[in-house]
Amino acid sequence: MRARSRFQEFRSRMSRTFPPNLARIMLLCCAALWGGSYLVAKVAMNAITPQWLMAMRMTGSCMIMFILFHRVIIPALTREIIVPALVVGVTYYGTMVMQTEGLKTIDPGRSAFLTASYCVLTPFAAWLVAKQRPKMINLVAAVICLTGVGFVALKPGSGSLALSQGDLMTIANAVIFSFNLTFLGRYTQRFHPIAVTFMQFAVADVFFLIGALLTEPLPNASWLAPDVIMSFLYLLIGATTMAQIMQNIGLAHVPPSSAAIIMCTESLFAVAFSALFWGEAIGWTSIVGFSLIFAAMIMSVVTKRK
Repeated sequence: MRARSRFQEFRSRMSRTFPPNLARIMLLCCAALWGGSYLVAKVAMNAITPQWLMAMRMTGSCMIMFILFHRVIIPALTREIIVPALVVGVTYYGTMVMQTEGLKTIDPGRSAFLTASYCVLTPFAAWLVAKQRPKMINLVAAVICLTGVGFVALKPGSGSLALSQGDLMTIANAVIFSFNLTFLGRYTQRFHPIAVTFMQFAVADVFFLIGALLTEPLPNASWLAPDVIMSFLYLLIGATTMAQIMQNIGLAHVPPSSAAIIMCTESLFAVAFSALFWGEAIGWTSIVGFSLIFAAMIMSVVTKRK
């Protein structure tokens, strides 16, 4: 008990004296890790099929979370959490299936910016689920975001609009994710956020395993290639565990409006990494489209967090 008391005192002292600039750097690193996950997932899916990749990632995440937070998770495993777990788990499964399947056919940077439109869509999902009417600035942001998607869809040279199947799946991912976040916001007010996150991963994991077994080939030796293993470890440890820890610490020491803007740089990191290491071609229509989507994101998150 004495050791635990000393640890709590130390944690409280660290919370009061933690350097705000270091917290901002941690949030920026978190955004960079998440931005890099699009490219790394693309590399991993050269060998591992999407649902097997997500099933292994969710299994690993659940194991890590249970080891670290079992004292919070176990008491929350009651009958009351079943429906919330199914709702957030199924919507999270839908989100990640659409994103990973779409990422198979489009470049990582493009995927990141189309996915980021969830920031603009979330107020409208909250309107449908929680009857919270969006503000006028949300409508303006939605129009700007839609215009940005239009520029992304423009075919260079022809001036015609063309969204591929991968683009449409990624946009569907953003729509489903906006509802997932809305439900998470509601249920984390009733249950511990860590317990809800664990149950979300666990339910999604079951669906990923079923989907992988029914629709995808079984694991093979190509999954053991060094670049595939490193990619998976990055997704599990870097983009999931480390990023989540840095986000939680950063959000505790940085004002919400500043934190929201820093976290929006995830899509910028994604397109930068994709252009540098994947060779993604960024035309002028994509630059205009990405800029408009990013502006809409900033408008939405700053307004939402005020």
